[in-house]
This record gives sequence, structure tokens and C-alpha cells, in this order.
Amino acid sequence: MDTSKREIAATAARLVVEEGLEYGPAKRRALRDLGLPSRTALPGNDDVEAEVRDYIALFCADTQPAELKALRALACEWMVRMAEFRPHVGGAVWHGTATRLSDVYIQLFCDDSKSAEIALIDHHVDYEPRMVTGFHGEQVEALSVHAMSRALGEEVGVHLLVYDLDDLRGALKPDAQGRSPRG
Repeated sequence: MDTSKREIAATAARLVVEEGLEYGPAKRRALRDLGLPSRTALPGNDDVEAEVRDYIALFCADTQPAELKALRALACEWMVRMAEFRPHVGGAVWHGTATRLSDVYIQLFCDDSKSAEIALIDHHVDYEPRMVTGFHGEQVEALSVHAMSRALGEEVGVHLLVYDLDDLRGALKPDAQGRSPRG
């Protein structure tokens, strides 16, 4: 990785950890913060994740493990709550890089795309529907809720990404580094 990409990745990692930005917005803001042209080649997400791990090890080693544990506990609560939709946790909570500013991403695999939404309505859960980019690059519905984390003492964004049941096939294939992207 060249020097400018490494600088962008390190700056983006700081923004991810300190401000809770997602990788894409963090990389774009890193360009701006570093005064680089908008057409500058960006590092890959794997490079940013490696820098996030380094940043956490240097600056957050005393707090991040407890924060990650709290977020994983919250993810488990929601996975149990939504068990009928074959939930899988993904993102920073799954990869171990989440901090208290990270949101929880849970992928649901449904026979009927509206069934998860109906389950939330039936349980009187306030949610905000929106469209996001899914793991195949397609648009999928996300049902976003604010859930209280007792361990953190604050609300955390929980995003339930609704996929078709057929998408479950191949969803656990390893990524380029041999890791399962969700579980």
C-alpha cells in the first residue's frame, strides 16, 4: 500500500473509532481532512480495518473489549428476538472492531420480505425503514431501531437488514481473508 493510501486508511480508522463513522464516509472525510483531491485512490476496507485494529490496540485497549462485549450482548438479544428470521450478525460487532459508537448490523433471511417488519409492529417496536446496500451490492431494506444497552448505559442503533431466504445460501462463504463475514 502506498504512503497516501496508508495515510488515508489511518485517518479513516481514527474517524471510525473516535466518531463512529462507517468506512466509506470515513475514507471520504479523510481525503478532505488530509487536503487530498477527491479523485485520489482510496484504500480498501481491509486496509482500513487493519488500521482500526491498530488504533484500538494503541488507544482503546482498556475500554474497547468491554464495549464490544456489550454490543455483542445486545446483538444476541436482538438475534433471539428475531430468531424466526435466521439472524446473522455482521460488521464491526462480528469482526471484533466495534466500539461504543458502533451500530449493530443483523442480517435477517425471510420467506416474506414484510414478515420481519410485521414482527416489529406486533411487538410495538418503533423502527425506521430505509434502503441500504446489501452484501451483494444490491439495495435491501433495513429496519433501524434504537435499543438500550444496559451495559453501556445508552441507546445503540440496531439495523435489521432484510434479505430473501435464498440469499442465505452462500452468505457464510469466507471472504478474501478466509473469514466468515457474518455469523
